[in-house]
Amino acid sequence: MKKVAYIFPGQGSQEVGMGKEMYETYDDVKQLFDQADEALGYSLTSLMFEGPGEHLTKTENAQPALLLNSVGITKILEQEGVSPVMTAGHSLGEYSALVAAGSLQPTEAVQLVHARGKLMEEAVPTGQGAMAAVLGLAKEEIENVLADLGDHEPVDLANINCPGQIVISGTAQGVEKASELLKEAGAKRVLPLNVSGPFHSRLMEPASEEFAAKLEEAEISHSACPVYANVTADPVEKAEDIQELLVKQLYSPVRFEEILEKFVEADLDAIVEVGHGKVLSGLVKKVNRRTKTFSVQNPETLQSFLEWYKEDL
Repeated sequence: MKKVAYIFPGQGSQEVGMGKEMYETYDDVKQLFDQADEALGYSLTSLMFEGPGEHLTKTENAQPALLLNSVGITKILEQEGVSPVMTAGHSLGEYSALVAAGSLQPTEAVQLVHARGKLMEEAVPTGQGAMAAVLGLAKEEIENVLADLGDHEPVDLANINCPGQIVISGTAQGVEKASELLKEAGAKRVLPLNVSGPFHSRLMEPASEEFAAKLEEAEISHSACPVYANVTADPVEKAEDIQELLVKQLYSPVRFEEILEKFVEADLDAIVEVGHGKVLSGLVKKVNRRTKTFSVQNPETLQSFLEWYKEDL
C-alpha cells in the first residue's frame, strides 16, 4: 500500500464555486454540506457556490467553507480506501487535518472554526491590524528587524511557509514600519496581505482565551495518525495535547516550513493537498522539488490521484 500524507489549505485559498462539483457528484458530500448548513443556521453552501466573494472572504465564513470543502474530499478518499499516515494543515487547515485523523467530527469542526473566525475578527477592530509577506529574507534577519521595533506597535512572525517566504503580523502601523525596515534590510519584496486582522500574532491572545472555553466543550478524541501541529511542528496524537495546541495556535507562528521538511524526509510515496487551490503543493516543491505531490480539489483531480494510488494494487 502506498504511503501518503495529507496537507490542508488555510484561509486565503477560498474561491466562489469551490466544492460545487464534488457536491453535485457525490451524495455523501451533499449530505455533509447540508448537515453543516443546518448546524450553522445559515446556508454556507450557497455562499460557497454563488458568493458574493466579499462575504465568503469574511473570516467567519471562509474558515468553515474551506474546512467543509476539504473534509468532503477526505470523506470520498476514505471511501476509496485511502488513509493518510500523517496529516497537517496550514493554520485553519489544522482543523481539517484533525478531522482526517479522526480527532474531530466534521459538523463540530465546522462550528468550531466558525466561532474561531468570529473571535479572530472581533479581537482587533478592522483596519487596526495587518499582515504582510516578506520575500527573500531569512527568518533570523526578520526577527532582528522586528526586535528593534519594540512593543509599542507589536509585530510578530506569523507564517514561516518555505525558504524565503515568511509572513509578519501585528498592528497596521507596526507592519507598515516593519515593511520599510525589512526592505532596507534586503527583502526582495514586502507584500501587504488582504486579511481582516493580525492573525497568529500576540494581538490574538484575547481571542484565544474565549476560544479556549469553546474547545473545552468540544469532543476531541485521540487521533488515529500523527497530526503535525502548527505551534511545534511536531506530531501530536493525544486529545489533551491537541486541545492545548489549538489555543496556542491562534497567537503563535505557523511553522509550516519545518512541518514540510519532516514530511519530505519521511518515507512517503506522495504528499497530497486536499482542498481548494495548489498553494501548499507549491510550498512543498520549494522545500524539495523532487517530492511527488497531488492537489485533489474536484472529481477530475480526485480520479487522477486514485488512478495513481491504485495502479499497483
